[in-house]
Amino acid sequence: MPVEFIGQVATRHGSEIHPPSGPAIDPDFLYRFVGVHEEAGFDKVLVGHSSSGPDGLQVAAFAAAHTHSLGYLVAHRPGFMAPTLAARAFATLDRFSGGRVAMHTISGGSDADQARDGDHVDKAARYRRTDEYLEVVKRTWTDEEPFDHRGEFYDVTDVHAAARPLQQPRIPVYFGGSSADAYRVGGKHADVFALWGEPLAETAEQITAVHEAARAAGRTTMPGISVSFRPVLGATEDQAWERAHDVLDRIVANGGGGGSFTGRTTHRAGHEATRTNVGSQRLMAAAERGELHDRCLWTPTAAASGGAGNSTALVGTPETVAAALLDYVDLGVTTFLLRGYDPLDDTAAYGRDLLPLVRDEVARREQVPA
Repeated sequence: MPVEFIGQVATRHGSEIHPPSGPAIDPDFLYRFVGVHEEAGFDKVLVGHSSSGPDGLQVAAFAAAHTHSLGYLVAHRPGFMAPTLAARAFATLDRFSGGRVAMHTISGGSDADQARDGDHVDKAARYRRTDEYLEVVKRTWTDEEPFDHRGEFYDVTDVHAAARPLQQPRIPVYFGGSSADAYRVGGKHADVFALWGEPLAETAEQITAVHEAARAAGRTTMPGISVSFRPVLGATEDQAWERAHDVLDRIVANGGGGGSFTGRTTHRAGHEATRTNVGSQRLMAAAERGELHDRCLWTPTAAASGGAGNSTALVGTPETVAAALLDYVDLGVTTFLLRGYDPLDDTAAYGRDLLPLVRDEVARREQVPA
């Protein structure tokens, strides 16, 4: 199968090196941002979620109305919306967008961010809730006959939705996490399991854990695997590394930047809050083991931002970074989530210089007899 490329969009300009500017919801900027991704050839874009951000389904609906082929991976936290209502909302958007929607399920890695929306369920319970939630969501999308569900968190009766997804048999479910509970629940439910960018050996270990969990859940088809990176490209290796160090200096000068998945700055106390997330702990551990891993995986950007979100860089010429991505394809990675520190310019550069190299090599390999 061809490798899938996912970008990430926001409703205003900003990154770890660019303090957010303009209104929190800027339709003109979002219009430009999704247009750049579509022109660059991305398959989908992630619409993130935080307690301080705009509603992702509405962001995706606006963006889908202004694009033609770009898909929308909408981050969604179980627990704040009834699963039957969420299923209908996603199905409705899938119909209006022509089948371009996917659900990115995030159980919630930050207790502080969950609490901002009134959720005080502990992390283990959040994963149990997610497991049950996805059971109901999937059945709402697919069951032909009315069904009842009574569980620890949800009790619904006579569910039969008229709003069904355009995609068949249902909307794809992506799943993020790095803990044992995440492997268990995501291994059971995910069509694609999303990881942050770690060295090859650690990524291989996580893929094994996800596949073991999938088999334990009785699955015979394994989830796809997504890995997230922040490519820093240059026309030469020296230029790429010069830019990487400039990015790092600006992250440090900006106190860690504003790139946290919680929508809040990661400076000072926020660093410790971020580290309660297992994925963030793993990124920080990789940074402590060394700055440079494998072909060109660079961890100081993750360390400087407190391990917030996808924050490890791949540094080099487009050819070097493409080769690094193909190393992950060799491990079984099917999807890459790529976003830049200069959001608009980097997105255009990836589409022009990076994505075609990876796609062409994957296609060439598919033509070579085993």
